[in-house]
Amino acid sequence: MKAFNSLFLAFFLLANLANMLIKLDSLQLKRMPNIKWVEKEVVSFKNQNRLLYVNLKTEEISVINSWEADAENKEFSSKHDVAYTLGNNLYISSNGEKTTLTMDSMPGIVNGQTVHRSEFGIKDGIFWSPKGNALAFYHKDESMVKDYPLVDITAREAEVENTKYPMAGMTNEVVKLGVYNLKTQETIFMQTGDSVDHYLTSVSWGPNEAYIYIGILNREQNHLWLNKYNAQDGSFVQTLFEEQSNTWVEPEKPLYFLQNRDDQFIWFSERNGWMHMYIYNTQGQFVKQLTQGEWMVNDFLGFDKSGNTAFFSSTKESPIQKQIYSVGLKNTKVKKITKAHGTHRAIFNTDKSYFIDIYSSTDVASAYELRGTNGKIIKELQKDENSLENYNLGELSLGTLENEEGDELYYRLIKPANFDSTKQYPVFFYLYGGPHAQMITDSWMGGANMFMQLMAQRGYVVFTIDNRGTPNRGFAFENIIHRKLGKYEMEDQLVGVDFLLEQSWVDANRMGIQGWSYGGFMTINMMLSEPGLFKAGVAGGPVIDWEYYEIMYGERYMDMPSENPEGYKSNNLKEKAHLLEDHLLIIQGAIDPTVVWQNSLTFIQKAIEEGKPIDYFVYPRAQHNVRGKHRAHLLEKIYLYLEMHLN
Repeated sequence: MKAFNSLFLAFFLLANLANMLIKLDSLQLKRMPNIKWVEKEVVSFKNQNRLLYVNLKTEEISVINSWEADAENKEFSSKHDVAYTLGNNLYISSNGEKTTLTMDSMPGIVNGQTVHRSEFGIKDGIFWSPKGNALAFYHKDESMVKDYPLVDITAREAEVENTKYPMAGMTNEVVKLGVYNLKTQETIFMQTGDSVDHYLTSVSWGPNEAYIYIGILNREQNHLWLNKYNAQDGSFVQTLFEEQSNTWVEPEKPLYFLQNRDDQFIWFSERNGWMHMYIYNTQGQFVKQLTQGEWMVNDFLGFDKSGNTAFFSSTKESPIQKQIYSVGLKNTKVKKITKAHGTHRAIFNTDKSYFIDIYSSTDVASAYELRGTNGKIIKELQKDENSLENYNLGELSLGTLENEEGDELYYRLIKPANFDSTKQYPVFFYLYGGPHAQMITDSWMGGANMFMQLMAQRGYVVFTIDNRGTPNRGFAFENIIHRKLGKYEMEDQLVGVDFLLEQSWVDANRMGIQGWSYGGFMTINMMLSEPGLFKAGVAGGPVIDWEYYEIMYGERYMDMPSENPEGYKSNNLKEKAHLLEDHLLIIQGAIDPTVVWQNSLTFIQKAIEEGKPIDYFVYPRAQHNVRGKHRAHLLEKIYLYLEMHLN
């Protein structure tokens, strides 16, 4: 309870942060900062380009470190040093003193930033050692990757902004991992082998800072070596183990070292068909499987104070839920510690004695509860069961359908507001369908967004279904799409279409479809493969030809074009352009660095050659999606296009 009282003491004092900052040096607090506990009565936060400490008892505030205002990719050590990038180089600030780690001036040489286009769970390019004595960082050479032009129209004479975009089957970037020693001020590189056509993933420091562990993944992405390196001289020590697959291996997590055993760690793997946790020692010997069953472990959340219990989030309860669990490291007994159905997220205190349970579900918009790690509720902090209860919303339901192979497919249905079963309604069929994206969840509105509710309010039946290839259903459910993107996804989407056509209140002559990115690819694929089924469709930022997509994502699912020519040809939408019979609007961001403009432009050209009328709209300054104030324009554009052709 003392910790609970300290929490509210912190909230009370932090409400005065703005005044405290003004007393310090007249700098204003522009927004509520992200606050972290340092000690029992001390918290830290960042304001502008400074790290500050606040003593909750004395209300004293002090500057611990500072850095340049235009610094990017900031990462803090346990000693409060900050590493950051300026341009393509890497720096450290200690007590406001700047140290330069790299001085690369050649175009295409990048330090301290994410690599491999942020695939494989890579979110950072800087990795502090546990005690803050050394810094590992990615060093990327992409000079051999061709420049891809993006056009900036804001200049008087339009200018080209080049980006590096390695397409499937083409030359890849070369990545190394460097280690900078703060004491010697020297940098060495890990000796990761002669082959440079591979990926460096799961970068992890050992607890004693003597070793670094790297998952080396071949370019084919079907063979992983978990390697151990000497952090002092970069030498290869040993391969702890290997993982192989006939489809792909996708490491996305670092090593989580046990709290009480510096020589043992938790490793995430789908080797048995489901994502689970395994314990290995640092010699590569298997110790035990920590979790098992036909369900997925999503995230590791830490250890309790004793170090004998680990916390994690999982789909164990249901593929569309995410609950918080504990597991004993000795007896491997799994306990569910969140209570309500839905999608949960946990924020633990430092010693993992309690956590804030943040969740929503189909019947709770949002809830914040303070809980002990035994699951017992300490305090309900906030709960919003339905802040939209006074609005005329559509009726939401979640359910399952079965495909021909017997797989359960989860769907979300929103009936129009003021639904009348004796009437017939147009359909707004929204889809994504690609890997790593689950549309149907036991969360607020079932994972739907407010635009879908707007469409229901305007008289549409709104429907979405998750097909094979989407996550949280096991590796077999996901990897069936290998080398055949679009085939099985479309088969399952048609199961949803058949369900709708069986309903008396669906007007089969007024069905519209919409999707973005992978969903844009699926939208066009559905319209070309099933002409006449959808009277109108809107495809945003669509992949048209997978040869035009990036190496890392594209080759994982399709292999190289030279290895899978039939697969690439069969899902090249230009090859099917002559089949277009219905109204199709393609929307594209002109400076899209993810699905480059070339995709949709080549499809438009093919449609012209085939004599097919097609609609096209470009957002000149948008990237892969349309965000900010212009998003309202986009949503109205989608609605008006469907309304024009369906009503």
